[in-house]
Amino acid sequence: MPDKPAADVEIDAELVRALLAAQATRVIPDAAALPLEKAAEGWDSEVWRLGTAHAVRLPRRALAAPLVRHEQLVLPGIAERLVSVGVRVPAPVLAGTPAAGYPWAWSVVPWIDGDRGMDVPRHDRSAWAETLAAALGALHVEAPADHPVNPVRGRALATRAGAFAERLSALREAGALDASSAASLEHVWRRGLSAAEWSHPPVWIHGDLHPGNLVSHDGALAGIIDFGDVTAGDPAYDLGVAWLAFDAAGRGRFRWACGRRYDVATWRRAHAWAAAVVLMLLAHSDDNPDYYALGTDAAAEVIADSAL
Repeated sequence: MPDKPAADVEIDAELVRALLAAQATRVIPDAAALPLEKAAEGWDSEVWRLGTAHAVRLPRRALAAPLVRHEQLVLPGIAERLVSVGVRVPAPVLAGTPAAGYPWAWSVVPWIDGDRGMDVPRHDRSAWAETLAAALGALHVEAPADHPVNPVRGRALATRAGAFAERLSALREAGALDASSAASLEHVWRRGLSAAEWSHPPVWIHGDLHPGNLVSHDGALAGIIDFGDVTAGDPAYDLGVAWLAFDAAGRGRFRWACGRRYDVATWRRAHAWAAAVVLMLLAHSDDNPDYYALGTDAAAEVIADSAL
């Protein structure tokens, strides 16, 4: 199980301040002098909090560099659609360009204040169900032909059959999944594969929707972050959040609030995608106990519905 990939570029406060001084002062006059602190470091990007109202988002690997450009291109439109729902997204206030020895695009975005969704107990997340359903209704609209393409997210389930089988086998051999759990997850996956594929035009999807990318404030859903995998295709990938974020009660509220927007086949594919994400989290989160715990908890939710 691999550790987090090494960064291709070393990012430190000096570099971030140099970028801000060169490009951000026309948007935020005191940007170069505001307090600056690293807030998060994922596999692909780093986020540095800038003052109280903004953050700086920078790719740490060449492989991830196009993702920030995708956010810069599409998040302004997504933000406009989600305003009426009351859910914020980190639409760039500055689309930064390479400078100060840093080779890629980077962004200054609003800081969405609140708690990371993963830190909110699963049963408390039920309060977000209706808001998240409304947000996805605003997000899942037909995308133009030139939308960003993602090699994994939003595509047909069959394109991930090999990866699913390999991870399932590896986790069984490592003892991370018992035979019963593995069989249930495989059943959910195969049922999703047998469901009808998405036959409508591609719609915008977040592409990485799980509690780590949801922000809660005062018990309500306040924001959706990290749109690096934004693309268009089958909304079932996003709907896997029903099992990743909610317990049975919250899942029922979420599906009810979605109404008739998605058919039975789409929900079956969503269930299968949730099973696939569970395997990904269990196989690749050795360096992040929070995400491994999310994989374990979500596996129980996926399996609980395996007979439905």
